[in-house]
This record gives sequence, C-alpha cells and structure tokens, in this order.
Amino acid sequence: MALFDFTIHHSDNNSSARTGTFVTSHGEISTPVFMPVGTKGAVRTLSMEDLEDMGADIILGNTYHLYLRPGHEMLEKERGLHRFNTWSKSILTDSGGFQVFSLGAAKTKKGEGKSLVKIKEEGVEFSSYLDGSKHFFSPESVMEIQGSIGGDIIMAFDECPPHDVDYEYMKKSVDRTHRWLDRCIAHFSKVQVEREERWGEDFYPQTLFPIVQGGIDTKLRQYSAEYIASRAVHGTAIGGLSVGEGKQAMYDMLEVVDPILPKDKPRYLMGVGTPEDLLEGVARGIDMFDCVLPTRLGRHGAFFTHEGKRTITNSQFKDDGLPLDPELVHPFLHRYSRKYLRHLFLEKEMFALRVLSFHNTFYLIDLMRQAREHIAAGDFVSWKEEYLRRYLGN
Repeated sequence: MALFDFTIHHSDNNSSARTGTFVTSHGEISTPVFMPVGTKGAVRTLSMEDLEDMGADIILGNTYHLYLRPGHEMLEKERGLHRFNTWSKSILTDSGGFQVFSLGAAKTKKGEGKSLVKIKEEGVEFSSYLDGSKHFFSPESVMEIQGSIGGDIIMAFDECPPHDVDYEYMKKSVDRTHRWLDRCIAHFSKVQVEREERWGEDFYPQTLFPIVQGGIDTKLRQYSAEYIASRAVHGTAIGGLSVGEGKQAMYDMLEVVDPILPKDKPRYLMGVGTPEDLLEGVARGIDMFDCVLPTRLGRHGAFFTHEGKRTITNSQFKDDGLPLDPELVHPFLHRYSRKYLRHLFLEKEMFALRVLSFHNTFYLIDLMRQAREHIAAGDFVSWKEEYLRRYLGN
C-alpha cells in the first residue's frame, strides 16, 4: 500500500460501517480506530510502552497546547513530536481551533471579563491560558506550526462556534471555515517543501484533513460537507459535534453527511469517546475517533464495563475481588481487583489513576477491535444492539 492509501476491507450490509487500513509514514492504522489523546505530548498517566502494549496505532497531539509549551520551535529542532516523546507510530494533530474558541468562551462564561478571542478574516487573536500573553493563529501559521510539530495527519484551521448560535452566525462561520481551508491548502504545499529542505533525511510527508462544520442545521451540514468533499485529498474530519447538542442530534448530523463525504477516504469524528457514540458513529460511516474522556474519567474514579460505566468509590466494590471488567482481557488489568483499586483511590494513591486510565483507554481500543471483527463477520448491527442493550441497561 502506498503512503496515505485507504483500503476498505469489509463493508456492512445493514449499516455504513466498514473496516479499512490507512497508511502514514509511521505505519498502518486499522479502522475503525479509537485514538488516545496526548494533549501536551503524553496521554495522561500512561507511558508510550502502555500505549504500545494496548495496541494503539495512532495518538493525538494538541496544536494549541504544544504551541504554547514547549513551543513549536523546540519541536522543530527535535524534528517533530515523534522524537520528542519517543512515539514511533502515527500521530494526528488538531488545528488548535477548538481550544482557541472554547477556552475563550469558558473564560467569558465564568464572568471573568470579555472573551479572550477576537475573530478576524485574517485569523484569530487569543490570550494564553498560561500567562495571558497575546497570540495570533491564521490558517497559514497553523500549517507552519503543525509542520514543526510533525503529525502525520494535520487538521485545517476552522472556526468552532457553539452549537446553539443563530443561523446567520453559523452560516458566516461555515463560510469563513471554508475560506480558511482554501488558505490552508494553498500554504500546506509550501510548508511541506520547506520542511523537506530543513529536515533533510529526517523529513516525512504529512497529509491535511479538512473539517466539516455547520452545527446541527441540516442544510448547513450538507453545504459544508459538499465543500469539504470537493477539497479532500486523503481524508475528512467532522467537527462541531459532541459539544452539548444531544446525542440524537449528533447522530442525525452524521446521517446527513454520510452520503456526501467520499467513501474512499477515512472519516474522522472529532472529540467523541463514549462507547455508545463510537459504535453509533461506526454504524454511520465513521472510521476514526478521539477523546480525552477515558483518562479524564479514570482520574475521577470512573471506568467502563460491558454492563455500563461504574465508579470505583461505590461501596459495592469494597469487597469485590474481580478485575475492573472481567470481560476485558489484559494481564495488567486482571492483576488488580476492584477492592484494591477502590482502596488506592480513596487513599489518593496515584497508581489507581494509572490503572483506571489504562483500563478505559484499552477498553475503547478493544471495542473498536471487536467492531472490526463483527463488521468482517457480517453481524455488526446485531452485535452492536446487544452490546448497547447491556451497556446502557436497556
């Protein structure tokens, strides 16, 4: 398979689910896939050996955070994040757009003054959450920053408005995202040529994914999907969902874009990470997912099981000698009991957070492995329905 090829191996007869393989300079990615999020260069509490052990094909880095610290200049000197954090497989970097807009909005909602974000046609001015310093992202600068960070897959710079803004603003936002995409595409080729000149034998190609926006408006989603489909080279992304609009609204928007986006390219649903959303997304043609949820839940004592999400501090686990989920087979996880991990968590022992985070991340990676197996076997929909019946308690 050639670089950035996407080969579909199996297609489900009763849904839009499919299995495939996507190739980057750092290896093959089996899809559908869950991608652990290493926001600042590491997946919280987990080592690179942990991620390799659980079978992760690809992890994420966050452009906004890595730009602020350690800085893309350092990563440029390191010839990319792979060398800096020693991850040898594929990396995807987001554009930083979601963080730019969401952190500014969060500051305003807390009553701490005006928004930290100023949107212009040229780009976005924002204040660092670290020290309040002013910064500016443009489509061109984001291409350059992601070039230095060195992800195999990089994202176009987009605007991420709240899902509940009025139609007029959402339409303006979508059009701006499309114009920014054209600028990203125009600058991307230049960045690649300059990277190859600077990096020499350390150079490897990157690919650019455009992002569908449009909130939960059917016509705007269709409009944006058609534009993105016309610009997509190797893959597409879907943004602006799982931001408070409700699960059914998200599923509806996936059904809107499913027949429009190219079927011969991988589709990435950004920021989605519950088991039910992953499986419903797969059924609607999604190939790639990411979310900070598994490690965030782990740090707060929550864990996935085939019988639903549980909390380790519950008294029911005080004398429970079972592993977190007996059906999730892994020697590291099966070594530690629920009662032991409950004790550690209550005593604020950091090891409990690591085990819970490992468990949740591996759970989602393994869930996608099971999905691939059932798509190949031809019984994905019936398996999904039975899994969700148990997981959701229905």
